[in-house]
Amino acid sequence: MEKPDLPAAPAPNAILEAAIYANDLDAARAFYEDLLGLPLFQHVEGRHMFFALGASVLLVFDPARTSHSPENPRMPVPPHGATGPGHVCFAMNKEEIDAMHRRLEAAGVPIDTAFDWPNGARSLYVRDPAGNSVEFAEPWLWDDQKPG
Repeated sequence: MEKPDLPAAPAPNAILEAAIYANDLDAARAFYEDLLGLPLFQHVEGRHMFFALGASVLLVFDPARTSHSPENPRMPVPPHGATGPGHVCFAMNKEEIDAMHRRLEAAGVPIDTAFDWPNGARSLYVRDPAGNSVEFAEPWLWDDQKPG
């Protein structure tokens, strides 16, 4: 199949925001804000929460409220949502991951797995209250895999 002749455009070079979905936003808030310590900077009751992560934002939406036409015609964001667990990975150094591991265990959060990848990078996996896979990994995890 031939590719159409397209105008040039640069490739994106960072993720500005990532979204996960949770039916129980109160439980998600307790996990992400109270347990993980992420700063909540926007909250629309029963619809969404936005957490600051440096230059990025973690969006947590209730899919029952975002999977249909926009509620605010002045902000025509297309409908979106997901079913089933998603995944998010937070960058932390090894010592921070180990401290988070202890905190999560002390809070009674089951650990899915914790291990070092073949390149030596550490990862820790747990589930949030909605069942999303939450990973904490050293930021250089992908360094030997990326083009460059």
